Amino acid sequence: MLSILTPETIHRANSQFWEQMLGMSLAPDPTNQPQHSESTSLMGVCELNGAWVGSIQVWLSPGLALAATAAMLMQPPQAVQPDDILDAVKEIANMIAGTIKSALPRPTTMAVPHAELTRQSAPLPPDSLAVRFLHSSGEILVCVVPATTLAILHEVTLHTPPPTSNSSLPGLWQSTAQALA
Repeated sequence: MLSILTPETIHRANSQFWEQMLGMSLAPDPTNQPQHSESTSLMGVCELNGAWVGSIQVWLSPGLALAATAAMLMQPPQAVQPDDILDAVKEIANMIAGTIKSALPRPTTMAVPHAELTRQSAPLPPDSLAVRFLHSSGEILVCVVPATTLAILHEVTLHTPPPTSNSSLPGLWQSTAQALA
């Protein structure tokens, strides 16, 4: 289902937030090659469920996260506190993900975003769409990561109650759970 999204969808969502909300201009990386390094990043994630299942992840370099937080709070960077930065990253993820979500099949719901300081070390799954943007303060990587079929089956298996004992397929639930474990 990711074929409905294009890098242009992410470009529009990203520029809409940065330009309209913060008055900052970010340029897409001309190579469009997300960099997966061991550097520390601030990651904001919004999980989506419904007609489309997956997550939208926003990875910001510390410099860009600080600049964005200062702009959001209308304060000098030296006045920004660490908790302010995490709150700002959540809001950035929420705004960008909300715009991207509008291009996904409906109904799709979005969970409250969460944010953390982390290392971006693992490559994204091959069916992901990722676009990297550059700014003088740092960079941002916006990733749309669909849940894999196996992950969806695993989630359904673990969180859906087993069929009642009068099911016409006794044992199917248990054998499916064991196969996916």
